[in-house]
Amino acid sequence: MNRETPIQFQEIFEGSTEGIVIVNKTGTIVEANPSSERIFNYNTGELIGKSLDCLLPDRLRVKHKQFREDFHNAPSPRSMGMGRDLMALRKDGSEFPVEVSLSYTESNGQFLVMAFVIDITQRKKAENALKQSEEQLIVYATELERKVEARTEALNELVHKLENEVQERKKAEEEVRKSLERERELNDLKSKFVSIASHEFRTPLSTILSSTSLIQQYKERNEFDKQDKHINRIKSSVNHLTGILNDFLSLGKLEEGKLEVLRETFTLKDFLYEVLDEVRPSLKDEQSLVIDMLKDYKVDTDPRMLRNILFNLLSNASKYSDKGKKITLKCTCGNEKLILMVMDEGIGIPDTELKYLFDRFFRASNVTNIQGTGLGLHIVKRYVDLLKGTISFTSEEGKGSIFTIEIPIT
Repeated sequence: MNRETPIQFQEIFEGSTEGIVIVNKTGTIVEANPSSERIFNYNTGELIGKSLDCLLPDRLRVKHKQFREDFHNAPSPRSMGMGRDLMALRKDGSEFPVEVSLSYTESNGQFLVMAFVIDITQRKKAENALKQSEEQLIVYATELERKVEARTEALNELVHKLENEVQERKKAEEEVRKSLERERELNDLKSKFVSIASHEFRTPLSTILSSTSLIQQYKERNEFDKQDKHINRIKSSVNHLTGILNDFLSLGKLEEGKLEVLRETFTLKDFLYEVLDEVRPSLKDEQSLVIDMLKDYKVDTDPRMLRNILFNLLSNASKYSDKGKKITLKCTCGNEKLILMVMDEGIGIPDTELKYLFDRFFRASNVTNIQGTGLGLHIVKRYVDLLKGTISFTSEEGKGSIFTIEIPIT
């Protein structure tokens, strides 16, 4: 410092831990404190008179010259190197990072720039170490995330596998349960069959046996009118036994799932009259059976199942109606559905028992003197379900019943 420099400022200048380099307008170093000489590895007083460029790497000198000129044109205190790398050059040619702050002053009419220099080598090492640690942490975190994803995926696969096994086990258990249930139902069916057979078969078989014996006696006495009477009793008993066996055979096939829908296209009117011809022999005296149909229709459904449905409903209508009563089969088609209504003037069904009507082996309390197995309507309902149709009814005890069947026909 020159002799005009205050002693206090000189002490601060020389004792500062920051390097202080003072240059003139041409970029020549006019002052350098001990810290700056130490930072740049120069001897005492060795920097005085040197160009500031000696402290910069070659690649930065051209840019620095322009920067110096800009600063002289618009001087203001500023810092450099904050947030970016600024490199300096030691006497031995090694580079190191620095942080530089600039200020300016005038002394004896001369414009001077003061550069405050801090060696941030250790800071950079710490930052680099921290950056490396962060990068390693990112790598570790990425690897950990990958492992977590892999474990999660493996866990999800295991959970999915376990869920599938649970579903398969539940499915197997359900199949076993259904099999046991079907087996119980079949055993129940067999037990009730034995019970009903022993009761329902006994009367017609006894009738057949007694009528056969009487026919032989009437034959010897040439009483032909009496023979015909017992022949008709035998036919009636045989038809009753045949009906019982047909009910059990149909139910057995339904329970075993052996029936499949086989659709055919056929003329409805001819079909219905064939069914009526089959039912007429079982009608009671003076009972009438009529078809109410405005026009003929072509339908597409399973004729075998439809025949069984109608035969059961019409036979029931006759069985549970008195002599001389009328039975009507009404038929219409609309909205791609076949609608069949079987109407009778029979004994009807008690209101309290309507909900049990389609149960297996159910017989209403007012049919005690009429033979039957209690399977007919249950079988009808099963056939209707197979045809994707519906069955409904209305009934009033003592006045009759109406059963309505709706079946898709396309």
